[in-house]
Amino acid sequence: MIVLTAPTSTIGRLLVDDLLDRGAPLRLVARDPSRLAPEVRERAELIEGSHGDAAVIDRACDGAETVFWLAPDNPAATNAETVYVDFTRPACEAFARHGVKRVVGISALGRGTPMAGRAGTVTASLAMNDLIAASGVAYRAVSCPSFMHNLLRQVGAIKEQGMFFLMADPDLKNPTVATRDIAATAARLLLDDSWKGSGQVACLGPEDLSPNEMARIISEVLGTEIGYRQIPGAALKERMTGFGMTDAMAQAMVDMFDAKNQGLDNAEPRTAESTTPTTFRQWCEEVLKPAVTA
Repeated sequence: MIVLTAPTSTIGRLLVDDLLDRGAPLRLVARDPSRLAPEVRERAELIEGSHGDAAVIDRACDGAETVFWLAPDNPAATNAETVYVDFTRPACEAFARHGVKRVVGISALGRGTPMAGRAGTVTASLAMNDLIAASGVAYRAVSCPSFMHNLLRQVGAIKEQGMFFLMADPDLKNPTVATRDIAATAARLLLDDSWKGSGQVACLGPEDLSPNEMARIISEVLGTEIGYRQIPGAALKERMTGFGMTDAMAQAMVDMFDAKNQGLDNAEPRTAESTTPTTFRQWCEEVLKPAVTA
């Protein structure tokens, strides 16, 4: 039995479909199972509730061999450690109590870098990895740079202003990854019962691109000039708190982007295993362009 947390998330939906297509027995933990497609609800076992709830995750882990773990965003949290470490603690106790053999989690790059201890949400995510590994299960952190998918939050700005805005240095080349490739990596690990111990599997996409290069590709795909503008951390923080994010979580996001500008995501060596297939241009053609032209 494979337990999937966050099955209605961007990654979780892809993972559910992939594993069901392969005939894997799934148990899905969802706050609102009605958000799952009817055919998914018919083919998987469902547990309603938050996977951060000790009673819920305890039921989910009973009889499970493998768990997919994804800590959900919580912009109202008092700090990033609450989102990652405190939320995950009941699950680690359940893993040990029920003898779960393997856990695959979604995390960030940066372990072993000088920036890892001051990278906001990344720092908390790496602490979550340590907590899971200490529970005694075999653990693989699928470690990712920024998601291509995050640009969908900028569809309005791209359509109305012909621009997108990030904190990233305009000329700094960084890896980015498609969520479909993250889900494919997670599925492979969840179906493989041969690995042991703890470690990470990086998903780096096929290329490193700067925001200016991304703007050029977006322009070519959309057939109209799209520009990029770097925004300072203070302005980003003000924008996030204006949307209701707590001051601490907004600062954790700013700290993360500061660390990325200092090379956090560039420290992981690119290998054949860490190079995932979906290019940024392909993602723009298949995902961003339909969203912008809708």
